Amino acid sequence: MKFEFAKMHGLGNDMVLVDDREERIKDINGFAERILHRNTGVGADSILIVRNSDIADIKMLILNIDGSEAEMCGNGIRCFVKFCIEKGILNKTEFTVETLSGIKHPKAVVENGEVIGIGVNMGEPKLDCADIPVAAEGEFQQKSLFSHGRRFTVTSVNTGVPHTVAFVDDADLTDVEYYGKDIERSPIFPKRTNVDFVQVIDEENIIMRAWERGCGCTLCCGTGACASAVACILAGFTGRKVNVHVELGTLEIEWLEDNSIYMFGPAKTVCEGVFYDYE
Repeated sequence: MKFEFAKMHGLGNDMVLVDDREERIKDINGFAERILHRNTGVGADSILIVRNSDIADIKMLILNIDGSEAEMCGNGIRCFVKFCIEKGILNKTEFTVETLSGIKHPKAVVENGEVIGIGVNMGEPKLDCADIPVAAEGEFQQKSLFSHGRRFTVTSVNTGVPHTVAFVDDADLTDVEYYGKDIERSPIFPKRTNVDFVQVIDEENIIMRAWERGCGCTLCCGTGACASAVACILAGFTGRKVNVHVELGTLEIEWLEDNSIYMFGPAKTVCEGVFYDYE
């Protein structure tokens, strides 16, 4: 069976997008593993599948490279918005997107028919351990967590998916895979966790390196940028507007007065083609 696709990325976090409003894909988990394989498939961190929605303008399914389904993807929703507009799936720049973490409200900036930037209200961050989840009570902020004998100061936040922000002196000298893989599967996180290693530069700027649950090391994580900003604001390290610097650029994050998080950043199309699924 043949499937048209686009490969896109949000600051290096790459993904494959497929319009499946006709629901031709029956086994989405197996399909995700096949198309995302970097040797025998298209290759990417995740796949975003377009489906019709009964409660929003459109629905976004998110699957990781290991076939697991994710509740939300911050870089992904920006790519999803660009894909839907430029493919004519939706003929407007503001619409609603159904995800497993609720309905999101993106807004695209369009110049000469091209989407050059996307802002998304990501909703309110969840701070209670029961909502993240963390096997503890209350809020999990500025706590000690040990990995491979090293002590990290961490804060856990759910920004659509669970995140644990670990503060470090130098993000680029931190072995993200070594510690991220271990922290992700710590018994204190019953549904595992994404791990964001954050270096604070000043009151407006931080550096983030990401380990994503179900994906591994990625060049950027949108929900992680939101969680990192929230963790820094809660700790008093930054103001409520934070530039989150990743390897290929910057995401602008603001924790609004209504308690919602606003994210703005780019999305780029890499290539388009046809995937032949022989399974």
